[in-house]
Amino acid sequence: MSELAELERRITVALERIGRGLDRLPAAATAGAAPAAGTPAPSADAAAEIARLTEALEAERIANAQLTERLKAVKERDAQAAQALESRVETMTRQLDVQGIELQRMRKTAIALREQMRALREAALANMADAHMINKSMLAELESLRATRITETAELDEILAELGPLVAEEVQDA
Repeated sequence: MSELAELERRITVALERIGRGLDRLPAAATAGAAPAAGTPAPSADAAAEIARLTEALEAERIANAQLTERLKAVKERDAQAAQALESRVETMTRQLDVQGIELQRMRKTAIALREQMRALREAALANMADAHMINKSMLAELESLRATRITETAELDEILAELGPLVAEEVQDA
């Protein structure tokens, strides 16, 4: 990118120099229309120099236009890449948010399950376990399993989201 900027700067300086030289030539030609005594008339060498400078100016303009187009293409490509990266970061942020919420839910259900199991164990040791305690423990375990399943589903969704573009790219290459 810096090479393109440096080349563009050099071409611009060269174009300005050539332009100044061309501006001086017509002024010299009009001043030379009434040559002073002892001043030689413009020669064929001057005309050849003007033609050479004009060709060089045109070549520099073409090179400048080409470099400008290349710079524009590079900037567009960079903008597209930046937009794609921003989109990917946004998607990953959403996935992390969902995963964090599900992980927090799973931790809460695991804590509730441990508490229910501890209460059931204490009741069983005291021979006081009743159907209601067993049902509460089973419900806590079911909720823990549901939370685990939801967390795993979120992880699978993340994996599928990453595999989707890879599969699409592979299909295009085939």
